[in-house]
Order: sequence, then C-alpha cells, then structure tokens
Amino acid sequence: MNINLNDCRVIFAGTPEFSVPSLNALLDIGITPKAVITQPDRRAGRGKQLRKSPIKIFAEEHHIPVWQPSSLSNDQLVQDLKSIKPDIIVVAAYGMLFPKEVLNIPKFGCLNVHASLLPRWRGASPIQASILHGDKVTGVSLMKMEIGLDTGPIYTQHKIDIDQSEIADKLNMCLGELGGLALKADFQSILNGVIQSNDQNQDGVTLTKKIKKSDAKIDWNKSADYLSRHVRAYNSSPGAYFNLENEMIKCWSAEYTNKISAISGRVIEAGASGIKVSCGHGALIMKILQRPGRNIVTAAEFSRQINLKDLQLT
Repeated sequence: MNINLNDCRVIFAGTPEFSVPSLNALLDIGITPKAVITQPDRRAGRGKQLRKSPIKIFAEEHHIPVWQPSSLSNDQLVQDLKSIKPDIIVVAAYGMLFPKEVLNIPKFGCLNVHASLLPRWRGASPIQASILHGDKVTGVSLMKMEIGLDTGPIYTQHKIDIDQSEIADKLNMCLGELGGLALKADFQSILNGVIQSNDQNQDGVTLTKKIKKSDAKIDWNKSADYLSRHVRAYNSSPGAYFNLENEMIKCWSAEYTNKISAISGRVIEAGASGIKVSCGHGALIMKILQRPGRNIVTAAEFSRQINLKDLQLT
C-alpha cells in the first residue's frame, strides 16, 4: 500500500496545549485535516470568561474548520464524519472517550498519541502519575484506538528521560513536542502498513484517573521524598496545597531530607533556606509558596508574613 499524503483525508481531535505539536506535525508533512474536533469553550479565570481551547486557537489560525460537539455520540457529528469519509482520525488528548460508532468510521481507524509508555499509565493523567511515582523514563505511544481506555495495540513508542526536578507543566510540553516528532517520523509508515501494531502486554498495566483538586492536598503522613514528587506532579494544576489555620496554602517548589523525624505536619524551622516540615519519614523543605489571592513568594518572604514557629500544618 502506498498512500499519497496529499490525498489523505484526516480528522484531528484534541483539546489542550499537548495537542498542538501533533496537529502542527500533520501540517508539516503536508496534511491539512478536513476538520478539528475539540471540546466546547469553557469558562475559566476569576471572571469566568469563555475560553477557547489551545487547539481551537491553533486550528483557527490555520483556517481549519473546528467542530465542538458536547458529545461524540451526537447524531449530527456522526453524519458529518461519514460525509467526509476520513481515512484516519488522529487523536491527541481530546478528553472524551470515542464511541464504537465513531471508531468504525475512518477507513484505517483512529490513531492516538498517548503521553506514556503503554501499558503503563493508561487513562487521564499519565504525566502526573509518572512524576508522582518516581519513574525515570516516560514517552509517547502511537496506538490504534479501540473501545477500552487506552487498551489498543501499539504501533511505536518514543522515550525520554524524566529529570528528577521536572514539574508536570514542563514534562507535558516535552511530551507534546515528542508526540509531534513521533507523528512526523511514523505516520506515513503506519498509514501504509509498513509499521504494524502489537497488542499491549497485560502484565504491565497501570491506570490513572482524572485529577480532582482534593488529590493535590499534601498528606504530611507520607514520606518527604514522595511529597517532593507530589509538589512537582501537581505543578501547575491544580497545585499542591496544605491548610494553615484558615488558609489554603499552595506549595510550588520543595526539596526533601530524610534526616529529620518529628510529629507529621510540624514546622521544624522556617527562614531563608526554606520552611522545613516533618513528614511520615524525613522532612519536606518548601521553597516557593502562595497564600490565597496573593503573589507567589519565597519561603523567606512567607516566613516574614506568618510566624510559623512550632505550627502544625494540616
């Protein structure tokens, strides 16, 4: 099989910043999707203004039609897809499961750019999970989609090392770029059948879930090294936090030491070198913090705002 990319009828589906390099990669190899599917505009920020998704902004800048169905089971969407007769749908962090009826429409199925080395970290938050669990390596998987959640056979995987000071936002950006490079390298070979897919190894399956704000709350009974990863995994959304009296405090940067042990959540010392808090094992040294409605500050500045000596954090 030898498909001319100029004649390939592609639909793209994506929503966040992670998706943009993948769409851009298609343009770079000569494919302009017939349409981009993205989630409806959402209200965000203090003013709760409607905001376009990053992929919608990019698509509009490149004059690509944008569809924003509230559901992929929408009858009109299904008819619109069937009328285009796509050869393939490329998906990168769209954010909704594809029903069987949509999966069956494209001639060569649906190709997903997933931000982990499947079968590790299937699901909605693989980037955060890889940091939280101390993975040394991650990457992107190009996989054929099926009804199950990220269960489809894998075409190719591209790996990168995880820096042990990496925050989720930066890793998200790196993996988004890697996804674009993977599509440039492999898309035509996948389409032409040169690269075949292989079933996932069921022994290595791990799952992630959609992140809730409560997941980012710091549990001082955990070990300090785990909590340092916790801070990085939830930077910047939703942001790791703890309670100090009646305030919810965000922690944006922290280190750890295994040398100190006291009552979990007790402030041991506070000053220019950081705010040191005892954990289930060791101590977390918080470097950058933020009070509600205030600017992000160093630990030294935070310590000047509040007398932390011997306080108990929750």
